[in-house]
Amino acid sequence: MNEPETIRESTPLIDASANIPTSREVFASGTSLKRRASSSFEGLEEDSNRKRMKEEKEIEEGIIGEPDVVPPVVSAHLADDLAQDLQCGCCSELVYRPVIVNPCQHFFCGSCCNGGTNCPACRGVSTIVTPFRAVQTVIDTLLRAAPHKARTERERQQADEIYKGGNSMRIPPPREPSPEASVDPPSDFARPCPHCAAGNPYGWSCPQPIPDPTIDLDGAWHLDDGVPPGHAHCGNCENLLATRAPTTTKCDLCQVFFCGIGIQGRCLAAPLLSQHPHALSDVGDLIQSTDVYECFDSNSVEVEIMFDYLTAQRITPRHIYREIVNYIQSQPRGFKPLMEMELFSDIHGVTPGTDSDPDGPRNNVCRQCSAEVFLWGLREWWVRERQKGFLEENIMKKTNCPDGRACDRQIDLSHAREFNHIFANPEPIQPAQPGPEPPTAPVPVANHSELVQEKSLPPIAAEAHVLDL
Repeated sequence: MNEPETIRESTPLIDASANIPTSREVFASGTSLKRRASSSFEGLEEDSNRKRMKEEKEIEEGIIGEPDVVPPVVSAHLADDLAQDLQCGCCSELVYRPVIVNPCQHFFCGSCCNGGTNCPACRGVSTIVTPFRAVQTVIDTLLRAAPHKARTERERQQADEIYKGGNSMRIPPPREPSPEASVDPPSDFARPCPHCAAGNPYGWSCPQPIPDPTIDLDGAWHLDDGVPPGHAHCGNCENLLATRAPTTTKCDLCQVFFCGIGIQGRCLAAPLLSQHPHALSDVGDLIQSTDVYECFDSNSVEVEIMFDYLTAQRITPRHIYREIVNYIQSQPRGFKPLMEMELFSDIHGVTPGTDSDPDGPRNNVCRQCSAEVFLWGLREWWVRERQKGFLEENIMKKTNCPDGRACDRQIDLSHAREFNHIFANPEPIQPAQPGPEPPTAPVPVANHSELVQEKSLPPIAAEAHVLDL
């Protein structure tokens, strides 16, 4: 066995015989273990204490007042610079409820960035828009120092209706890019109509399809050859259409076809009473229409009376149009006088079709033709409306102008206010024409012997003889 090693006593670092005071003794004596300050700092604390005591004494004695607390002042230039840097890239105003676009990190107003699939600044594809709270904090600080930089109350209300603060917006992926258009499309050939394609979404295929010039240039239909068979141009959008397609309609007044596809409600010939006259929706349209004044021979006084009446009675141009159509249909000849006047010719910029039944009824009408019907019958409608007696008494008692509609002084306001020019002219009484005399009953002619006998008879006997005959 190994002998146990003897532990050698170590020499202590501090001499135990040294007279070092303990912490309790130091605390009891009031001394400190900290190092004393350098001699260069000696006397400073006493000077500061004496200065502080002197200021407190002066404040108590009222010699000097308490120091004012000066608020931080924001420079006007600094506020302008911040407002300039925090402008929205869309509305160019101080951003309101800012949002940040990812991944490009551009920020805008939440209401300005509501919708779309690309960043308004860099046009980069964005995935999500989130509230930008860091910028919102800076804006709040700026507005506390410069409240005049804030947006108006009306602008904030409109923005809050579009975007609610604190909400993120998911942006749908962008649509696939459209195919590049042909650089030099053939413009001298007819394009296929919507029904020419075999798999068109309208459920009807054209029996005589037009070849596509971009695919079959040799079989394409040249425009110099006229309109392709079985097709016509729409009176509104002027695109080619199939005349026998279920969506195609035809105006019975101008004989023009309408596709029913291009513009809903306009590329259409609707039934007579359900059509809307073109550009005549309300009384405001009538006021702006110069054709209305021409219907009244530029008699602006009578036109203003009619406008006041329409406004008071809440009568719309469509109501007037329906009454005019009902009046025309009640006449023996219907729309024939209007068509004989060629009122509906050259209304559209396309070639009209042929009227297969000139004596047939008129059922469908286009918007332009309905406006022509309205303007044609507006004056006579107003004459009939005046006869109902709903106007003011001073207007109804105006003296009729002797010249009536033929008066050339209607444009004179004083003359137009004094006399009435809107009344139905009485039909002139035709003088009785001398007609052929009614045929008399043939008198039988007596022979020569009877005539000789009458001459020989006395007058009374002769008269009796004639009565016997």
